[in-house]
Amino acid sequence: MGTKLQNNIAIAVIRILAALVVLILVFLLGKILISGIPHISWHFLTAASQSFESGGGIGVQLFNSIYLLALTLIISFPISLGAGIFLSEYAPKNFLTAIVRMAIEVLSSLPSVVVGLFGFLLFVVQMKMGFSILSGAIALTFFNLPLLTRNIEESLRAIPDLQREAGMSLGLSKWKTVTKVILPEALPGIITGVVLGAGRVFGEAAALIYTAGQSATNIDFGDWNPFNSASPLNLFRPAETLAVHIWKINSEGVMPDAAAVSAGSSAVLIIAVLIFNLLARVLGNSLYHKLTATK
Repeated sequence: MGTKLQNNIAIAVIRILAALVVLILVFLLGKILISGIPHISWHFLTAASQSFESGGGIGVQLFNSIYLLALTLIISFPISLGAGIFLSEYAPKNFLTAIVRMAIEVLSSLPSVVVGLFGFLLFVVQMKMGFSILSGAIALTFFNLPLLTRNIEESLRAIPDLQREAGMSLGLSKWKTVTKVILPEALPGIITGVVLGAGRVFGEAAALIYTAGQSATNIDFGDWNPFNSASPLNLFRPAETLAVHIWKINSEGVMPDAAAVSAGSSAVLIIAVLIFNLLARVLGNSLYHKLTATK
């Protein structure tokens, strides 16, 4: 067999495998969207859920998912950014750095249900925070931290050392070089990491069952004082998210239209993740062009 023929066969196999991945994704998305979109309406997106009656919606669960996602990113991103910069730009090759990297690897391999049980024992029980949004956000921070830290570190390492040398030769300090030269160049990769982490957080259920709870309390969307118990921004109220809601209605089977609500909720979950991915990539490219003065 000639070298050219081997090359053509390898390219054909790679293209088939790539097409297979796309087909699997299209099949999954198509199946979920075709089954769920007919059940989506404005009432479905804004109404409260019903336990034993049909015609309920996912308004509270959808808000809880978005609120938990925002709170988790607010907590985890600064920590991950600092850890990623340290590991990429400042960390020496010693025993302490090896321990940090091993801790990141171990955290990234933990099943989400283990993270949820840990959060339940520490935050819900020991710290008496109860089933709450704050407990869920902290648990999801542990879940999201390793992936985001590793992605930021790899994005910074991908920048050529020539960029660092150019910054230092212009008289910039190490910190100025990192913040003014390296970070803007690495921004698209960092945004990709945030998107991947956000997708995992938005669709997570196991960790939230034990921390944020499985009940959607009646909240008053006209009261935005975070210290009031009925406020949507209250950090210490139980918060059933969209992913937990899908699991719950399928496991309990007490809702008359459980199949329709489950299909519609799944479609909303997929659409929300797709929209978030699109907006994040547009924002990342816009920030990249702005910070690097490129078009």
